[in-house]
Amino acid sequence: MQSKSLSWQIAWDYPAFRVKLLAGILIMAVILYSFPQYFSIIQARPGMLVDDWFLDRIPTYDVSTWIFLVLYPAALYFVYRLVSNTTLCITALWGYIFLCLTRMITIYLLPLEPPATILHLKDPFSIFFYGEKFITKDLFFSGHTATLCLLGMCLERVWEKRIFFFGAAILGFLLLIQHVHYTADVIAAPFFTYLVWYGGRKIALL
Repeated sequence: MQSKSLSWQIAWDYPAFRVKLLAGILIMAVILYSFPQYFSIIQARPGMLVDDWFLDRIPTYDVSTWIFLVLYPAALYFVYRLVSNTTLCITALWGYIFLCLTRMITIYLLPLEPPATILHLKDPFSIFFYGEKFITKDLFFSGHTATLCLLGMCLERVWEKRIFFFGAAILGFLLLIQHVHYTADVIAAPFFTYLVWYGGRKIALL
């Protein structure tokens, strides 16, 4: 069912839409519930240090505020766009599910130690993902960069995509300035994001 032009009230009348929406919300809730336990295990295990040529040559600054001024206004705008686009909602929901699962797999398969010069990212919403612990080993690939890329891929207007992709590039650079990620974590994010967006889009158009 293609629900692109359908209002929420009309789309809800389709069983396929209800299944995709409710199943997605349930799976996302289970993922969020499991995150603190999962990342607690990840944080406790040893990992590899990466010799990052670029990171070694840029100074470390706390730019947490700027990171959130890029990410969260964009996220709020995206929520506003969801109000009138049911396909956008399903694509984003399942794309983010696939994004979370993909990151869990890549982080598990590639255990890394954080950069020695890392400055902790002060994220007031991290408690929803990590619990009350500081997590520094959720590295490959960058979740912040991938999230903004995913939102941009979900949007349909060209100017919106350009703004979100530009924001993702700025966000990735800010994460490197704070040394919370390696360069490869940021560069790899858009490539993985395309795959998860494609999966979410396929489900939305079933």
